[in-house]
Amino acid sequence: MAVEKNPIVVMKRYEMKYFMDPEQTEFFKKSLEGHMKIDKFGLTSIASLYYDTPDYRLIRTSIEKPPFKEKIRLRSYGIATDSSPVFLELKRKAYGIVYKRRVQSQIPLVKKFFDCEGDICAGGQINREITNFRDYYETLVPACMIIYDRIAYFQPDGDLRLTIDHNPRYRYEDLDLRVSMDGNSLLDKGWTILEVKVQQAVPLWLSAILTKGKIYKNSFSKYGEAYKRAAIGN
Repeated sequence: MAVEKNPIVVMKRYEMKYFMDPEQTEFFKKSLEGHMKIDKFGLTSIASLYYDTPDYRLIRTSIEKPPFKEKIRLRSYGIATDSSPVFLELKRKAYGIVYKRRVQSQIPLVKKFFDCEGDICAGGQINREITNFRDYYETLVPACMIIYDRIAYFQPDGDLRLTIDHNPRYRYEDLDLRVSMDGNSLLDKGWTILEVKVQQAVPLWLSAILTKGKIYKNSFSKYGEAYKRAAIGN
């Protein structure tokens, strides 16, 4: 993935998730024709390394479904190297609205940041928010890797964005974005996760497609599901 021109990104939007079986996935993709376009990256393998406290405080709080929750993760597009761009994301959700702070960096600099040896970016509000988050939780360490193969769609001249995640998987060993894209499956073979991301209301044409395909909204966290599976030994 190309390096972003603006290394700092702020997002505020609604996010809704849906499970789709193989037939629903194909129906939905065909139904999008004429409404949305696949972004220029096509099918992209994404890895997110979630940081948490040693006792998993962040994810334990999240799965209790409080009105406010937050996570921090380091994301790469494909296997990372020490010099390739990675993206540190602070994600908060309050009363259904998702707020995300995203900073472009490199793995050695991120490691120094979590070791409290420097800032993640050159000052400013975003740097303060991410640094305050790190300092509040005192010790944040690599906790879980989430990987999936994503197709992203965008709406020309609109704010609607859709993503379809194929083969979502996780691992609790080799917690390094430079190692591999391997992991244990989170869903049955062929099932996907649809995410609808919008700043305003979902358009009527999309609601009609979801209804016709019997695709229903579902509360789901990839990291949360991975934690539950690891906790019960699956």
